[in-house]
Formats: sequence, C-alpha cells, structure tokens
Amino acid sequence: MTAPAQAGPGRTAKAPKAPRAPRASKPARTPLSPRRVLIDLVAVVLLLGVGVVGWWPSFAGGSYLPAAIGGVLLGVGIALLCAWRGWGILSTAGLTLLAYFLFGGALALPQTTLFGIVPTGETLGALSAGAVTSWKAMLTTVAPVAVGDGYALVPFLSALVSSVVAAALALRLRRVAWALIPAAVHLMLVIAMGVPDPAAPIAQGVVFALVAVAWLALRGLGEAADAAVSVAADGSRSSALRRRRVLAGTAVLVAAGLAGTGVAAATTLAEPRHVFRDVVLPPFDVHQYASPLQSYRGYVKDHRKDTLFTVKGLPEGARIRVGTMDAYNGVVYDVSDKGIGSSGAFSPIRDNMSADATGSPATLDFTMDQYAGVWLPDAGRVSRITFDGSDADALRRGTYYNESTSTAVATSKLRKGDSYTVDTTMPKTWTDKELEGLDFGTVSVPKQAEAPERLDALASDTVADAKTPIAQVRALVKKFSEEGFFSHGLDGEALSRAGHTEERISTLIGGEQMIGDDEQYAVAMALAARSLGIPVRVVMGFYPDKGQKGTFSANGDNLHAWVEVNFEKAGWVAFDPTPPKDKVPQDQITKPKVVPKPQVLQPPPPPQEPVDLPPSVPDQRGNQDGPDNLLNIIGTILAIGGSVLLVLAILAAPFIVIGAWKAARRRKRRAAALAADRISGGWDELTDRAVDYGARIPAGGTRSEEAQTVATALTVPAVTALADHADAQVFGPTEPTTEDVDAFWREVDGIVAGLGSQASWRRRMLARLSMRSLLGGSRLSAGVQGLRDAAAERIRRPGTGSGAATGGTGTIESTAAKTGGTRTARPGSESETP
Repeated sequence: MTAPAQAGPGRTAKAPKAPRAPRASKPARTPLSPRRVLIDLVAVVLLLGVGVVGWWPSFAGGSYLPAAIGGVLLGVGIALLCAWRGWGILSTAGLTLLAYFLFGGALALPQTTLFGIVPTGETLGALSAGAVTSWKAMLTTVAPVAVGDGYALVPFLSALVSSVVAAALALRLRRVAWALIPAAVHLMLVIAMGVPDPAAPIAQGVVFALVAVAWLALRGLGEAADAAVSVAADGSRSSALRRRRVLAGTAVLVAAGLAGTGVAAATTLAEPRHVFRDVVLPPFDVHQYASPLQSYRGYVKDHRKDTLFTVKGLPEGARIRVGTMDAYNGVVYDVSDKGIGSSGAFSPIRDNMSADATGSPATLDFTMDQYAGVWLPDAGRVSRITFDGSDADALRRGTYYNESTSTAVATSKLRKGDSYTVDTTMPKTWTDKELEGLDFGTVSVPKQAEAPERLDALASDTVADAKTPIAQVRALVKKFSEEGFFSHGLDGEALSRAGHTEERISTLIGGEQMIGDDEQYAVAMALAARSLGIPVRVVMGFYPDKGQKGTFSANGDNLHAWVEVNFEKAGWVAFDPTPPKDKVPQDQITKPKVVPKPQVLQPPPPPQEPVDLPPSVPDQRGNQDGPDNLLNIIGTILAIGGSVLLVLAILAAPFIVIGAWKAARRRKRRAAALAADRISGGWDELTDRAVDYGARIPAGGTRSEEAQTVATALTVPAVTALADHADAQVFGPTEPTTEDVDAFWREVDGIVAGLGSQASWRRRMLARLSMRSLLGGSRLSAGVQGLRDAAAERIRRPGTGSGAATGGTGTIESTAAKTGGTRTARPGSESETP
C-alpha cells in the first residue's frame, strides 16, 4: 500500500477522505440445473406436440408439420437463451418477433422466399398481414386447407408464441403449474379452429394429462429429493423414501390416465363436434346462384352454333363439366347443402386439390368467348387452376372448388377473353364388364322430394329382371334412350317444354310418347334410380362427338346433361339416358313456320287467356333469422362450451385424484380403531398440511421437533402447545375419550384453517393441489415409526430410574410425554407398540 503523503511546510494537512461505500451488487442468478432444464423443455415440447397433432385433419395430412414443429423448437430455444442470460420480458418478446420474421418465410411461406429460405419483401408483407388476417382466413375456409396458400402461418405462429411463454414460465418459476396454462390454451385453440372430425381427441386428452402430472411429479420429486439428502442422516432411509415417492407418483399417473380416459370416453359425442368454423359463416354461399341445369334450354336456343369457349388439350372421350347436382325439391335439381363432402361444399382453390385422384394427368387451356356466368367449366379431378389476363387476380381470389363433385364456381363471373389453365387427372373409363361384379357405393346422398308415382312403378318394372347393379342401371338407360324421342322444342321440332319440375317429368312419362331432351331424360332417370335406392346425381356439361380430340369448341349444340352412378372401387361412372338426336317423332304436330300474310285490316283479336307462368323456384336458403337458425346458433354455442368443459375435465382429472387421495387419508385417520391412533392421525394431518404449505419437516423427528419446525416456517406458535397436548393424550395413563379426540381434531382444523387464512388465494390453491405430503409418505410410515419406537426403547432401558426398573408406568410415560417419544402400549392396545 502507498503511504499517505505528508503535509509540506506551510501546508495544512487535509483530512483523509472517507472510504466510498461499496455499491450494492445484484443478487447472483441461480444457475439452471441441467436435470431441471431437460425435464422442463421435454415436457413443454410434448405438451405442445399434443396440440400440434390436432391440425392434421385441417390440412388433410402432415404438410403443416415443418411450420408447427419449427415454431415449437424456435420458441423453446428463445426461452432457454433468455433464461440462461437472465434477459427480461422485453428481450424475450423482441427475439420472438425477430424469429417470426426471419424463419416464418422458410417454415410457413416458402413460396414467397428466395430458394425457399431467404425472406423477400413479399414474405415480410405476408408475415405482417398474416399475423392478423390468417386466423379469419382459416375459419372462413372449408377444410382441408393448403400450405401453399399461406394457412401454415396459423400453426407456426400459435406454436411459436405458446412454446415461448410455456418454456419461459417453466424455466423461471418455481411452480411449474403456471407453464401448463399456455400449453392448455394452445390445445384448446387448435380444437376450436379445427374441423368437426378431430384427429384423436381421447388420445390427446389422456397424453396431455399424463405428461402434465408426470412433469409435476418429477419436478416435485427432484426438489424433495434434494431436501431429503440435506437433512437425512441415513442414506438407506433416503433411498427408501425416494422409492416410495416414485411408486406414489406412478400410482397418480395411472389413476390420472384412467380418469382422463373415462371422462373423455363418457362425454365423447357420436356426432362430429362443433367448432368456431361452424359459427363463423363463410363468405361464399353457392345457393345465391341458380342451378346450372336451369340455363340448359337457354344455351341451346340462344347459342346453338355460337362458340361459348374453346379447350385445348382435351383427351379423347373426356367431358367438360359445368355443374353437378344431387338434390331435387320437385321444382329444380340443384346442389345440396349438407356440409363437408356435399355438392354445396366449396372451398377456395389451392395448389393441392384432389390429392387422392387416380388416372391420367392432363393440362387443359380454356379461353372464354360467348360463355358468361359463375359456373366455371373444367374436366376430370382438378388439382390446380391458374388464371391469365388482366382479371387473373380477381378470378383467383373469387374462385371456389368442390372436390367431391369436381365443380368450380367463379364469383366474379367469367367474361369474354378470360383464360385459365387446369391441371387435372382424367379418371379411368369403366366398361360394363369391369362393373359387372361391383356393388353400388355407400356414399351419402341428400333426401329429395318424392318422385311421381308413375315413375316409381316404371323403375320397378324396368329393373325387375336385372340381377346385378350394373344391369339395373343399363336397364334404366335402355328404357329412356330406346323408348323415348328427342326434341329441344325449337322451331320446326316436336313440342317439348323446357324445365324439369315434377309436373314436367310426369308429362314426359305419362304421354303417348316420351319426348324431351337431355334436361328431362337425365332428371327422369335420376329420380327413377333414386326411387330404387341407387346413388345417383345429375351433371351438366359439354363433350365432343365420338372420336374428336385436341381443340374443342363448346356451343349449345354439344351441351349435354347426363347421370353419374356411384360404384364401389370405381367411384362415379357416367351414363347417357337421352335418345339420339336423330330419333325424332314423325307423327307429332310440330310448330308451324311463320308465313307472311297480306296487309289487310284485321278485326281486333279476342281476349287472351291469362298466361300460365312457370312455378317459381323456392329460396333454398330459408329464413336466416328464423327460430330454427337461432336454435342452431344456441346449439353450436352449447356444443363449443361442452368441448371446452371436456378439455377442462380431462386437465382437472389428476387434481381430482390428488384431492380424493388426501380426503381418503383424512377419513382413515379420523376413523382409526383406537382413540390414541385418532389423536396421532390428527397430528399427522396437521403436519401434512404444513408440508403442503411449504414447511420442510425432517424425517425421524419427535412431535415437539416437528412443531418447532412448523412454528418457525409458517409462524404458527399454537402448534407447540398442540404437540404437547398430543403427547399427553397418546402417552397418558388412560385411553383418550371420544370427547378428547373430537376436541383435538377441532384444534387441528382450527390451525389448518389459520394456515389458509394467512395465505393468498393462489397459495391456498397450490397447497390443495400439492403432492409433497403424498409423495413424502405418511407420518405413520415405517421409517418414522421406527425412529419413534427406538426412542421409546431407549426410555425403557434399565438405569433410567426406579420407576423404569420396576415397570412402573408413571415415570416412563411422564418421561415420554416430555420428550415426545412413543407411547407404551396399554393392555389390549395395538397402537404404537414399543
């Protein structure tokens, strides 16, 4: 050290400066235990993985897994880094936001990045907007959705945020139960935003419950084991205590699993569950557009030779489909509205449509001319539709496709000059010989109006001799195509009214001759087949003459309607019940051609009869504000509430088991055979509750020592007097009376209630759900009882006093009462034998 400078001549020595007070240092962070970090992170990943599985039906496969799993791993890594460095909530939130924009493109929006990794301006814009809009888009789209359309952003974002919060709470808080909240919220979010047909609801609930309880048990076991090692004097006793805790934890896991399985199985509904998608109405309703079959006669009459559109690349024998209808109400054949899988279930177009299609791939180029409308022509089972031209973006955003009927609708309407490319799969063409051994399919078809009675009889008589399904269909086709005549009802043709109402079909089969065109014959055969239980639907579209391929020009002359029948393994097979166009009736009165008359003054025409207007098509949408719709909304809300309660019941199952276990132990102690055992049980109940509130009671101590520990840890001095009272009752000369036992238990309950009144609500709930007293073993356990028996044995050794030597109970019992030792047995007593 340097000596202080001496004052020079003439100088006044300055007083030495007071030493500067040391700056208060921040408390050192407790290093994270590798065992605890491993347990916490594995538990968080497993719990979030249970929710990730729930997205599978929404994407019809695992295409979303890279985004969801990547979000979980990123979130866990961010939480671990911030916990290790001691960074706060702002740093954690900033890193989460940075990871979202850096990795969101590669994991959820790879189609917008460079080389599938590097984010671009489009990527950052889609991530910014998708954080808000992707949730609504997910709910307003009929599932399954496609990753290529940006819907993977929902599982990525939900997994990222949930994993960051859950892992951060687990690594930073002593009470791991708080980390279960974000994991449970993630699971319920997946359920609510999913589809009515879940992935594996019972398995998800049971696995979530088992992982949660195992996590709580392992964390509690690790802390309790460290405490036991620090206070236990005998290593073998600590090992035995650990084994008992492991066995008790295993029992809780098994009980929780059985309880969760039972609750889930008992409350699982036979019908599909209701989700948010059922409440949020999609923006597209196909029933606001008229059935395409209603425009059949108009195209034939007004555009018989006009080019409606052209198709390039059409394979030989292929058919252009405009609309598919499977519901009949007596007035019009239309699409049904029966939810997913029905002919009215349309979803926005994406890149992986009709993923299960089999057949020959084809690429078709469509160019619109005189065709205008919302029903978009296509062919086969479409996988992708790509629009060109100035209206391409509007058409892409407003086009919907139905995979079950291979029909598309463009809400912005097609116009002259619009063009698009269809990537499709042309299905196999089945012959009658190949269909000979196949039964009808088991597809669901909507209920329809009753067919004309005469048509039912005609169908039954027609298939009377048919032995196989294909024979029945061919018999119906032959009935209409060979016995009927063709006419559009145009000028110069036989009379044939348009429409396909029940009255028009009755006229078709009830006259002297069947006269009509594709519209009437397709509907008549469909109704006849439905009356026999055959799964059938009506299709309207275009197809060229036999042998024509390549470029095809669609017009009113090659517009057709046909029926499709479903067979097992073969799917929907097309049949044409319409007679050939050259089969026309010769003895029917046709419409006369107009002949000009001379210009003479004509008398006034007689009064005309009122014109019979065709019946109007009823509005199939019904009253949206009626009581039925209100009941449906209420039912949907109740169903969603029931689903949430089911999840909560599964999550609460382990805690119910814990509460029931504690209650059973209390009843057993309170109802012991001997009064002294009931006193000892009351003291054990008190110490167990103290352990649940955080007191660390060393093994092998006397009641006085336990009371001292509880009084110091929880600031409850009354337990010291209660311990002396318990010793006096247990080691006293007489057996405690029933009144003594009741009075002692009232004191115990009063002290336990005092513990709860001094603690917060959160602390009381944690104490009720704590497993420390259960996993730590009962105070009646063998180890603790052995220590007390040894203490009592030392008291009874010779040399401790005349009373002890002669076997007098007064000295022994009074000494035991003072030391808190074990009570000597009275005659006939089986409790606490020395």
